[in-house]
Amino acid sequence: MALSKIDIPPRAQHFLECGIEECERNCEFYCNPCHQKLCKQCSEEHLKSPENKNHEVVFYQQRKRQLPVEKCKIHPTKDVDMLCEECQVPVCSKCVTKGDHPKHTFVDLEEVYAEKFAICQKEISKIHDYFLPTSQDLQKEIKKDSSEIKYLMDNIRTSMKTEGESLKSLVDTVISENMKQLDQIEHSLLEDLNTQDKTMEDYITYLNNLVKELHRCLSSTETQKLMSEKKPKIRSIPETTKPVTPGFTAGQYSESDVTKLLGKIHVPNTKAEKREIRPIESVYNTAMKPTHKQMKEDRKKSDKKQTMSLSASVTKVREFNVPGVDNVYHVSLDQSDRLWISDNEGNLVQTDLQGNVIQKIETSSKYDGYHTVTQDRDLIFTDRVKKVISRITQDNNISEFIKTGDWEPRSIHSSHINGDLLVGMWKRTNYTSELQIILGAKVTRYNKTGKELQNIQRDNKGQELYGEPRYITENINGDICTSDFYKVVVVNKSGQHRFSYTGQESGIRPYGICTDVLGHILVCDIFTVHLLDQDGQFLSLLLSYQQGVRRPRNVCVDDENNLYVGQDETNTLTVYKYLE
Repeated sequence: MALSKIDIPPRAQHFLECGIEECERNCEFYCNPCHQKLCKQCSEEHLKSPENKNHEVVFYQQRKRQLPVEKCKIHPTKDVDMLCEECQVPVCSKCVTKGDHPKHTFVDLEEVYAEKFAICQKEISKIHDYFLPTSQDLQKEIKKDSSEIKYLMDNIRTSMKTEGESLKSLVDTVISENMKQLDQIEHSLLEDLNTQDKTMEDYITYLNNLVKELHRCLSSTETQKLMSEKKPKIRSIPETTKPVTPGFTAGQYSESDVTKLLGKIHVPNTKAEKREIRPIESVYNTAMKPTHKQMKEDRKKSDKKQTMSLSASVTKVREFNVPGVDNVYHVSLDQSDRLWISDNEGNLVQTDLQGNVIQKIETSSKYDGYHTVTQDRDLIFTDRVKKVISRITQDNNISEFIKTGDWEPRSIHSSHINGDLLVGMWKRTNYTSELQIILGAKVTRYNKTGKELQNIQRDNKGQELYGEPRYITENINGDICTSDFYKVVVVNKSGQHRFSYTGQESGIRPYGICTDVLGHILVCDIFTVHLLDQDGQFLSLLLSYQQGVRRPRNVCVDDENNLYVGQDETNTLTVYKYLE
């Protein structure tokens, strides 16, 4: 169970300490009547006391919330501690005894307060897990639509201007050609008229000269000369032509003609489509109603969980060798007596709990947590070369049922909550042994049939969450825990970033990762195994060199709370007990 956010210390490596004076151990329990934080030892001592034997001591996360101190409005010296069910008014003990609420029923206000508190927390959780992220996604979609609208409108404006400029260019071309033609006609006409003008000028000169000659005859004193002159023959007036002038017919066009040329804006006569709001069931999955047998088993597990706690020490139970693999980089639990184990060379074998090989598969994936077993006991594994996810059913039918496109699937986990598949993948350029460029990384959620449901890639500030999602698992509250490059990344079921764990002073180089029935997160470092609580607080180095662990690469916890640890450079699988 997760601690309430108000109870999380400001630094993740701090413990929530026991409330008993001079006790510095980690708080695990809570006494509801005393409202006292207790460690395991102090809780046992607390219940040994005769006056406390009937006290209710529970896990700290399941504590009842302490009723705030509030004075009665009618009896100011008394604290309210009861609730009148008929009036729904908090009252004090004096209100009850004085008969201010005759024949009314009273209940413990602290019980009601705790119930209301839990309801409010549940609603807050719903807001944070569903309503807020869904609304933020819709808001992002709206902003994206707004940007796309601006982009679309700018494109239309550019097209309109381009069409207008094109038409203007055509108009200028036509006008220029018309002007050129008009200039040629004008030049030709003027040249012809100038020729005619010269002809007439010559003719007029001829006439004037003829008149002068005739006047000389008339003025002559010699009669004989005039009588002997022949009648003058006047040349005909030269013919001239009137110019044929061009005309201009104005274009007959209307606004609609121009619209046809330039184009028109069309507004679709379509009703705006409502944005799709994902159902709350996508976060709080209720698609599969549990059977009576499942409910009974869940109750048994829940009852067992109530009594579970961290042991004072880690105990080695047994170990066995796994033929067919060079080392143990990842283990998937098949059923109570079956395991799937892989190494860093693509070997994947199924064994029993004694290490006897049942079957073996050669794969193209290496190192990472690339296989998982579903609720139906199908083996799911990724192929990094083909970029597909394959399934092997119980009758050994193999099928490729998810193709990941440009994304290379590295890690996979089948949810024990709803059967969804969580896949860590990355995209990179073509690379050589000396160079590779990672273009992006993400976690994608698919349902059982391979339909993509969710992509998790960035936090709410737009920053990339993942670099190399090599191992992936799911916690009891639905958190997605990913072993990434130099950090552990945890997001909630809606994909909202909760925290990243970067180790202690020396940092961390995370490998295999798993969670347990108490919500602990266990992650392999280069030489140790770190134990975190559900909110990312460092609890301890669960395994180290002192426990015989050299290079841990994988951890997983079975239904009996056995911890399986696989290591590099050896094909030995070791089983430990760390819960009691």
